[in-house]
Amino acid sequence: MRFQRCKSLFKDDFEKIKNAKVLILGVGGVGGFCLDCLYRSGVLNITIVDCDTFEISNQNRQIGSENIGEKKVEVLKRLYPNIKTIDKKITKEWCENFNFYDFDVVIDAIDDLNAKVYIAKHSYKNLISSMGSAKKTDPTKIEKASIWKTKIDPMAKKFRALLKKEGFKEDFLTIFSTEEAKCKDLGSFVGVTGAFGLALCSLAIEKIISK
Repeated sequence: MRFQRCKSLFKDDFEKIKNAKVLILGVGGVGGFCLDCLYRSGVLNITIVDCDTFEISNQNRQIGSENIGEKKVEVLKRLYPNIKTIDKKITKEWCENFNFYDFDVVIDAIDDLNAKVYIAKHSYKNLISSMGSAKKTDPTKIEKASIWKTKIDPMAKKFRALLKKEGFKEDFLTIFSTEEAKCKDLGSFVGVTGAFGLALCSLAIEKIISK
C-alpha cells in the first residue's frame, strides 16, 4: 500500500496526518520540498499559495523548475494532483481576507518580511515559519525555536524587529540556521534549502500529531 511504511511508523496517529489540512505559503526552494514531504507522508489536504513563475535561476534548488516560464502552482498541481492551488501574491489585504484558521497547520516559506508579518498576525496559533536558508552549506546547523529565541539568523532578527514595531507579542515556531552566511550575493544550496523544507514538514507532522 502507498502509505504502509508511514502507517507502520506513526501507527494510530497516521489518521490525524491523513485528515489534516495544511497550508503552504510559498513553494520555492523551501516550500516545494515541504510540499513533497507532506504529500509523501500521507497528508491528503494540502493547499499551496504562490504567484511566481519558474526561472532558470531556480533550477539549482526548486522542484518543478525545469518548466521555465510556467506558474509554480500549475506545475506543482501536475506533479501533486490532489493538492489545491491559489495563484495569488501574499499581501496585507490578502491576509486580512483569508481564513488561516481553516487549516491545522500554516507553513510560511516566503522571503518577503512584510508579508511574513501579516501572516504571523493572522495565523500565529497554527504557524510554522521558515527563516533564512540562503547563503549556507551545512544542513546540520538547522534548528527549531520560538521566533523570540532564534540566534545568528539575520532574517529572524529583522523579522522580530518588524513584529515588535507592529506591537506583536504572540509566539510561533520557526526553522532557522545557526550557520554564518558563506557569501554576500544570492547564493543557495539545495542541501540546505531542501533540508529547511523537510524540517518544516517534520515539525508540521509533529504539530498535527500533538493535537
